[in-house]
Amino acid sequence: MADKYQDLVIFGERVKAVRKNQGLSQEELAAKADLHRTYIGMIERGEKNITLLNILKIARALNFFPGDLFKD
Repeated sequence: MADKYQDLVIFGERVKAVRKNQGLSQEELAAKADLHRTYIGMIERGEKNITLLNILKIARALNFFPGDLFKD
């Protein structure tokens, strides 16, 4: 994958790790965030350039500070 997309992959891996740590499936996170399950999967794989609004939806659904989703 091109270097410019590496940040998307890193962000997606972080979302996936937090989701799994909380024992949530992609379907459960999607429902809590009011997003589609396939969209969550694409984010976790780094396939989507996620918008700020959707970052906030996911952070709220995970009860997580949005900035912490960017930390290693």
